[in-house]
Parts: sequence; structure tokens; C-alpha cells
Amino acid sequence: MAVVGSANMDLVATAPKLPQPGETLLGSDFVMVPGGKGANQAIAAARAGGDCVFLGAVGSDAFGVTLTGRLARSGVDTGQLRVVYGASGVAVVMVNAAGENAIVVTPGANAAFHGLTEPELAAVRAADVLVAQLEIPLETVLAATTAARDAGARVILNAAPARPLPADLLDTVDLLVVNDAEARAIAGAGREDPAALLTAVRRAVLTLGAQGAWYVDRDGTHEHVPAFAVETVDSTAAGDAFTGALAVAWGEGRDLVSAVRWASAAGAACVRRLGASASLPQRAEIDALASASAS
Repeated sequence: MAVVGSANMDLVATAPKLPQPGETLLGSDFVMVPGGKGANQAIAAARAGGDCVFLGAVGSDAFGVTLTGRLARSGVDTGQLRVVYGASGVAVVMVNAAGENAIVVTPGANAAFHGLTEPELAAVRAADVLVAQLEIPLETVLAATTAARDAGARVILNAAPARPLPADLLDTVDLLVVNDAEARAIAGAGREDPAALLTAVRRAVLTLGAQGAWYVDRDGTHEHVPAFAVETVDSTAAGDAFTGALAVAWGEGRDLVSAVRWASAAGAACVRRLGASASLPQRAEIDALASASAS
């Protein structure tokens, strides 16, 4: 499989609550953790047992070296990762005592990820599943999803951050993964009508955190998958753990309802630790949680 997307260094601060405008709070902890939705999903897929290549861009700074190292040590193929002169992407993440977060992202090198090269396109075409998000230029996302579709690969789009999407991009998508806000940006409805997403795509997963997830498709399947009950420490990368594991499960041939259940176990395992890529679970941990909850 292939993941095309962003790589950021996450600067994570914890505090009893999230600050209001103009408010200064005394925090409790601070960590720097490699992240970015694309890199997180690539690492999540590799740890979940997938054979994954990552296409993206990092800066020529120290953060870029750290980001590349984390991907490689996690088992992700970084042979197509670009190094762009200047700063890497950075995400400033605030996490409260309940594990809720607020995030500001400055794209850095991610914004310069334009014009896929022939080797990058070849990596996309060779994949059985392509995963993309929206933290890199939309033209790059469209180029990758179009190349994947034309080569017969399945395309998963995690449409985050929330924004309206052009029809030509949605036409390349086999499975859309969105949360409530992202669903509303695309289909004008969220948790009250998950099937509204089928006006845009053939299949969709709507993730709702502690309320679980919905899988819907144009064949008439409307299935709610309950969330796994765990103690939440940090929900920052839960969606990325879910998406990466979902791609692996679908690529392995599981039906999509079963794949969503297993991906939900990955998301739940992730929230039990602080930080983005540092919290992404290994396959054994996903299997253990999924099996314990099923018994």
C-alpha cells in the first residue's frame, strides 16, 4: 500500500483545560513527537502489519531528520520521501485532562509538495490501496488518487481537515473516511444522517469517537460499529490509527464492516498513550483489544 500526505513535528502541551482566547494556562507536560496525518497513517499501517511506502515532503531542518527517522524505524518505506529546503511542517497541539485536543498546523515543506515525479507515480500505481488526506496541496492529492484509480488500486480518502471537495476528486475515491465536521463540509449532514455521504461517494465511514463509527455504502449497508471502552489519555492520533488499520484490513481482504471493527480497536488502543506517532499501536495490541472486547 501507499500513503501520500503530510509529515509534521507535533509540539504537544497538556493542561487541565484548553485555553480560551486571550487566556494563559499553566501546563503540566510537553513533548515533541513526529506526526502529520500522512506520516501517522503510514506508521499506523506499518505497525498494523501493512507493507507501506510514504510519499510526502520534509524540510532540510533537524525536524526533517527526526521525521524521516521515525518513519523508517517504524517500517515505512521512505525511498520516495522528498527533502525540501527550509522548515518542516509543525503542529502545535494542546491536550486537556479529558484527552480532547486543539491543533494549529503550519504546513512548511508540506505546502511545497507539488508535481508528482515518475518514480512517485510508479509507487502509487504499484500499490493495492492508496491512502490520502488533505494536509498537502489538493492538486497533489488529485494526481495521486487519479493515478491509483487508473492503475486499479483502491483509494481511501481521509478528508481532513474539513473542507468542501471538488467532484473530480470525489469521483476517484472508493472509500471516504470522515468525522462529523468533515461529513458536514462534504455532504451537509453528519451523525444524524451518515447515508448523506453517499451522494458524494460509493462507500463511507463516519467516525464519532466514543459513539463509534458508521459504515454505509450504495449497496444498502448501513452498519453502526460501537466504540471500544478504554481510558482516554490523548485522542490526537486516534483517527490516523483508525485509517491506517482500516487500509491494512481492507487490503488483506476483510469485508469493510469487519475492517471498521478492527480499525476501531486500533483507534481505541491509540488513545491510551500521549503523542501522535508514539501512540500508534502494533498489530498484536490491536488484535488483543479486538479479541478481548469480542469475548
